[in-house]
Amino acid sequence: MSHSGSRLAVSGCAGFIGSHLCESLLGVGHEVVGIDNFVTGTRFNLAPFADDSRFEFIEHDVCDPLPVAVQGRRFDAILHLASPASPKDYAELPIETLWVNAVGTRNLLDLAQASGARFVLASTSEVYGDPLVSPQSEDYSGNANPIGPRGCYNEGKRYAEALVKAYERRHGAANTIVRIFNCYGPRMRQDDGRVIPQFITQCLRDEPLTIYGSGRQDRSFCYVSDLVRGIVAATFSPNTRQQVMNLGSPEPISILGLAQAIRRLTGSRSEIRHLPLPEDDPQTRCPDIERARKWIDFAPEVTLEAGLEATIAYFQRVIAAGPAAAVRER
Repeated sequence: MSHSGSRLAVSGCAGFIGSHLCESLLGVGHEVVGIDNFVTGTRFNLAPFADDSRFEFIEHDVCDPLPVAVQGRRFDAILHLASPASPKDYAELPIETLWVNAVGTRNLLDLAQASGARFVLASTSEVYGDPLVSPQSEDYSGNANPIGPRGCYNEGKRYAEALVKAYERRHGAANTIVRIFNCYGPRMRQDDGRVIPQFITQCLRDEPLTIYGSGRQDRSFCYVSDLVRGIVAATFSPNTRQQVMNLGSPEPISILGLAQAIRRLTGSRSEIRHLPLPEDDPQTRCPDIERARKWIDFAPEVTLEAGLEATIAYFQRVIAAGPAAAVRER
């Protein structure tokens, strides 16, 4: 596979990470066929590259039989990012979340098999559940609750990973699984439900900052440009073929510390308000990225402060644009 001029299919192309990934792939000379059904993605996210002649968009649910527009075509890689990915979204769409990680994954694996393409699964740190070890390495099997409120997502992704490996064992399918830890940046929705857009929006509106639990629980936040760089490298590297690899920042921060940082950067007067901790909310989340360092020379480059400043600036523009922008964003 060459590092330019390849044809790639990206499911979930209108999502937060998917749209940045498409933009990056187009920027280094690839052709991209993007697939999305706008369950959580938006046309607004496609705007920066929608007119690029190397980008083709297909509105489609990958759980349904794939359209003629992609069947029988040659692809060098299939990158599967389609799935609700925030607690708010998969709480509202639990069946859809399970379905896209089961049936959608199988449909796209079949497409990759027919095309001779590498299959890249965007998995998640949620497969580790509420981990009992930190940092989490790829050989840790996790501590997940399959019947809890987060089960549709973590079990959906665990199933998707198992299906990818079943195709490898049965068919020799070329694949790479990347487990994505907390990622943030422009194009996240205001109503996303994840902690960074929630804190930024609350601060910009001088609303109370809502922290669930004590705030001592920690997360590791990776800026979207760093994450996308890692996904692109993993897609083309021979070192990651048939491998599972964490991608994220290895530097954790407490939720309370994050709230204080965002309040300082926005100059907000928001007070901090504590609410009960949701069921199965992990107490720690931090990746061991030694495999990524070794295989693709990956390490985050954007500091948390710089990434937050860029994300705050994005939300300032969205909020200043008023209700019409919120509709486009949705």
